[in-house]
Amino acid sequence: MNAREASESSLIRELTGRRGSRRPVWFMRQAGRSLPEYRAAREGTGMLESCLMPELAAEITLQPVRRHDVDAGIFFSDIVVPLKLAGVDVDIKPGVGPVLGAPIRTAADIDALPELEDGALEPIREAVRLTVEQLGEKPLIGFAGAPFTLAAYMVEGRPSRDHLGPRTMMHADPGAWRALCEWTARASGRFLKAQLEAGASAGQLFDSWAGSLGLEDYRRHVQPASAAVFSAVSGLGKPLIHFGTGTSELLGAMKEAGADAVGVDYRLSLSEANRRLGGAVPLQGNIDPALLKAPREVLEAHVRQVVREGAEAPGHVVNLGHGVPADTDPDVLTRVVELVHSIEYPAEP
Repeated sequence: MNAREASESSLIRELTGRRGSRRPVWFMRQAGRSLPEYRAAREGTGMLESCLMPELAAEITLQPVRRHDVDAGIFFSDIVVPLKLAGVDVDIKPGVGPVLGAPIRTAADIDALPELEDGALEPIREAVRLTVEQLGEKPLIGFAGAPFTLAAYMVEGRPSRDHLGPRTMMHADPGAWRALCEWTARASGRFLKAQLEAGASAGQLFDSWAGSLGLEDYRRHVQPASAAVFSAVSGLGKPLIHFGTGTSELLGAMKEAGADAVGVDYRLSLSEANRRLGGAVPLQGNIDPALLKAPREVLEAHVRQVVREGAEAPGHVVNLGHGVPADTDPDVLTRVVELVHSIEYPAEP
């Protein structure tokens, strides 16, 4: 896909505040556990190993585009891949999630962290190139984990419900916390930049755990690191999305970090998100994943409401308000895409 085609795709147009030819829709975690072809492709191969096999990563990225006719591919990878590529002892345990060999909890631990070298990113670049070659007219979205979410995993050493460890460190040892966030920002920035330079047409920064923070802590202890990631890729001229879960009170600060568009989770209506952002920011979201198993007419009414409210913003990319649940019927997702594409834009005044 050349730069001209990418800039005129429906997804890129909406992310930059221009109306597309049809309403764009894609799903977080669309390339993954809900697809039988995904499970077949990955059988016998670990998650991180799959992410670092360019042909397999490209195939998995393309699977939901073929099946659902979504308007973009989301690059198949994981937020801890840059840690793995840097040489950090991390693995993804089935049923658990990312687990570090040893948590990072002291200034000495942080000083000993290896830097992510440019050469280590070549499998990522190759996977992106292979994907873009096969996507045709549809754009690829690159992604990276936000510095806070990466740091939270590193301090806890594994997934956590309350993220008490990182929240404690930012106050008990702010110097160490700042150094850790600067490290994770460099790693995420290099990871996202490699994808965008290799051909991805947009990027998304996922802050899965920022919802555990209050606004003051976010602004003081987290926003500067996220801003550093956006700054690392802002010169590439590609739209950037900032998404977090449980971040209804942080939307303005997340936009200020440097994003062009803001993803909204299922907890807040798009109308209210648009109001909080002054009606000036393209939005992404926010179908509630819980409704994917609701009766067909209930889900359809909900999707139509999301589309209606999204139309109030300068641009709107339809998505879920979180990832696709593993037990979702793929045919339901296909029907959602068909429904979104069938809804016409309101007539110009």
